[in-house]
Amino acid sequence: MSLCEIFKFMLRIKLLLLNLFIVFSAVLYAQNSTGKSDFEQITATLTDYIEGTANGEPERVRRAFHPDFNLYTVTAQDSLLIRDGEAYINGIKTGEKNNRAGRIISIDFEKDAAIAKVEIVIPNWRIFTDYFLLLKYQGSWKIVQKSYTWRPIPKE
Repeated sequence: MSLCEIFKFMLRIKLLLLNLFIVFSAVLYAQNSTGKSDFEQITATLTDYIEGTANGEPERVRRAFHPDFNLYTVTAQDSLLIRDGEAYINGIKTGEKNNRAGRIISIDFEKDAAIAKVEIVIPNWRIFTDYFLLLKYQGSWKIVQKSYTWRPIPKE
């Protein structure tokens, strides 16, 4: 092996180690004291909303939201409707399950701010698309705003 080949080999090893260090550092940075990544924590918050509304668990929904959150949508008359978040949660009847299915479409975050898109299907009625703004403070992710729209489910 020539000196040049040894140098190239050593350079590749150094680059590999540098890449491993960067990846390892990013993983550590994304972890919190619970051991869950920010992505996992955001997913858990959104799951509390999805499952809490589907299963009649207002306290679980309350856990997902900041106490001062509001909901925003556009009415059929093309005006902005702002709903009080606490009134929204109070409308969830404990233990009353409903026939709705939700799924997380996307999550994007940077440091302590995130956006997420969720789809809620209520069979034979509507498909809701929810857009959430989440912030991480005091160690956990909370939904601080929900904007939503809906479309009817097409009749077959």
